[in-house]
Amino acid sequence: MKKLLAAAILFSCLSPAWTLTISVYHTSDAHGWYSARPAKWDKENSTRSIGGFPALYALVKKEKNPYILLDSGDMFQGTPEGNFTKGMATVALMNRLGYSAALVGNHDYDYGEESLKAMISSASFVMLGANVYRKADGQHAAYLKPYTIIEKAGKKIAVLGIAGRHTATSTLPANVKHLEFRGEEEEAAKWTAEIKKQKPDAIIILAHVGIGGDTSGRNTDVSTWTFTAQEASQGTIGIARAANGAQAVFGGHNHAGLTKGWYDKESSTLILESFWGLTDVTKLDLQFDDATGAFTGAKADLIPLWTDKTGEDEGTKVLINGFTKDVDKEMGVVIGESAFDLEKSTDGLDSAIGNWFTDAMRRQSGADVAFQNTAGIRAELRKGPVMIRDVYQVMPFENTLVKLTMTGEQLKRLLADNLSGGFSKLQVSGLKVRFRSPARTPGNVEIEKDGKPVGDGDKLTVATNNYLTTGGTGGKVFGEAEKSEDTMQPIRDLLLKDIKAYPVKSAPERGRIIRLE
Repeated sequence: MKKLLAAAILFSCLSPAWTLTISVYHTSDAHGWYSARPAKWDKENSTRSIGGFPALYALVKKEKNPYILLDSGDMFQGTPEGNFTKGMATVALMNRLGYSAALVGNHDYDYGEESLKAMISSASFVMLGANVYRKADGQHAAYLKPYTIIEKAGKKIAVLGIAGRHTATSTLPANVKHLEFRGEEEEAAKWTAEIKKQKPDAIIILAHVGIGGDTSGRNTDVSTWTFTAQEASQGTIGIARAANGAQAVFGGHNHAGLTKGWYDKESSTLILESFWGLTDVTKLDLQFDDATGAFTGAKADLIPLWTDKTGEDEGTKVLINGFTKDVDKEMGVVIGESAFDLEKSTDGLDSAIGNWFTDAMRRQSGADVAFQNTAGIRAELRKGPVMIRDVYQVMPFENTLVKLTMTGEQLKRLLADNLSGGFSKLQVSGLKVRFRSPARTPGNVEIEKDGKPVGDGDKLTVATNNYLTTGGTGGKVFGEAEKSEDTMQPIRDLLLKDIKAYPVKSAPERGRIIRLE
């Protein structure tokens, strides 16, 4: 470990007396959060304003070094401004800031390939995706570039984009069924070899996957971590090692913020991630010897975009306000009320917001049981009046409600598939679930309904979303249901209807999913 740290410090800090520095600013998983907002998740700074494109632009305009702006995908899906404009607001803002390149993320396909192409046609930056191919003829998707070479201060900075293989199931599978997302490591190796022929001065890889290990949380210092062989063989470390020549790999998708990054000695690469929601930006300084022009080292830092430190660019605020004004004509309408904060779980099991969400699905569908994928719940509901905007932020996806008939045995297998690692990837209504970790088999899962055990042969009606029933991550068992009907009712519409009819007067019961010792 001491040798590893020494190597990292040498790579990051040593440089000749005179150097050219090119600064790279990186964002990822903005999910349509364009403006600053209170940092409610931060107990010490809960009312302090953080994030947004105006803060980021104010920061980079003060940069004295030549700089480049890059993004690792999932740019718009998550807010009314992002969804209603189908990403065009994001493109306009990134154009204004002067981004050079962005990688396609899984949620950038949420409105289909043609919608993504429309975004790209309006972008002044390059959209990357080296490992995205058409199944029909095996050709690379022509609207995405494998890589781009950016000339800055006389240097050639190559940027390669590697989409996540998970995209096949982490957007609505029907949207990408004609596409193949090839192996991240193999494609990184293939395209880096191609890039090296052009003799770039530095190579950066954008990836819509993350580093191995548990990096959940806003600020995670992994600089001293030791990764297992399996963790290092995949994700951003695996990409760095396969590429064998990149100066940095910027990850995404996992919504992690790596405060100091991680230096991989084997590949001599810095591994970096920039959190999500545009609250933070990673700054990477690439250093070159003035005399020889050779790359000499790099250093990086994750910078929180506290607006009292960065300031905010007024022109960017005006642009955002134009989008918001149009959206607020509909989104600003109050349609309900909550007497409690409905928050996400801190223990990775059932949550107040998840319980309300699935209870509403069950009430509106009349089913015995309801399931919603935890990762598909994108925001919390706060105490007080509830606007249409609030519900859209909780459920930004265009998913529809599906009703099925399933057996107790199928439900146990469904839950076993989604309780890996001791955490629940599903939120549930109508059942009490107990499990022993690791819950890899149905035998480690017990379920009750109305205080009575559910037998393997018992049949229950189930409500869920069409993402899970059409091949989305964790939904395999839904394909075995005896009956399945897509009602074509948008789940968001049902949530809006439910909170109008049933204001939240008491906190939904917790403890629906219990981890046994």
